[in-house]
Amino acid sequence: MSRLPQALAVLAVLALALTGCAPSNTSNTSNTSNTSSTDEPTGQGLASQTLSVYAAASLTGAFDELATLLEHENPAVDVQVTYDGSSTLATQIAAGAPADVFASADQKNMQPLGDEALVGPATLFAGNTLRIAVAPGNPLKIATLKDLARPGVITVLCAAQVPCGAASAALLANAGVSLTPASEEQNVTAVVTKIAGGEADAGLVYATDVAANPDRIQGVTPAGADAVVGHYPIAVVADSAHAEAAQAFVDLVLSPAGQAVLAAHGFLAP
Repeated sequence: MSRLPQALAVLAVLALALTGCAPSNTSNTSNTSNTSSTDEPTGQGLASQTLSVYAAASLTGAFDELATLLEHENPAVDVQVTYDGSSTLATQIAAGAPADVFASADQKNMQPLGDEALVGPATLFAGNTLRIAVAPGNPLKIATLKDLARPGVITVLCAAQVPCGAASAALLANAGVSLTPASEEQNVTAVVTKIAGGEADAGLVYATDVAANPDRIQGVTPAGADAVVGHYPIAVVADSAHAEAAQAFVDLVLSPAGQAVLAAHGFLAP
């Protein structure tokens, strides 16, 4: 992977943190739902393997960096991260997709997997709040949630089943604003793309999406944003063929080094 810039800045912290959170020795070697092989230990870190992490789209920048950190400490491990809407990823895992770790942008999409014992115990690791996203310079002078419903303003939102969509619905309801979006997207990245590409005038995205795209969109903090906080859980997938490496990634996310990376990308503490 080519995510090394920025990641090296926290390697010193990581080295200290990982000494206190060594991965579990409960690797499930009998379960082979993932097709990539696990070889003998290399003598430096975890054994050779490909670790599959399914993560909410809003985690892209932070998890790219964390994946690089885990790879640096375990040179034989290749971390592959799949990003999409949490509801889409949860559906894929329930259908048997070969994921080792699932990080959701809400508890609603994690809970059914836990109820069916498809994932292990979930732990909250981050929080996020919403922002109104507009084109750089805010040409339509959008300042409030009510402005999203103004005639002539093209507003896009996440679909209701996606965490950012559920949060958007709650925020708008709290403000007494009713609107019909021009489109409902399956992940927050698609909302950012439509606004940045000029297909929409505004939308609701996470604060971290604004921070990650300073040249593409501009953020406006709406009233009541702090009252609608998205809480992110993470868990090892129950039938992971790489349980030890999966737990190591979860431990990294929860470690001081991992929390520092998340904070640098604008996430709130869990």
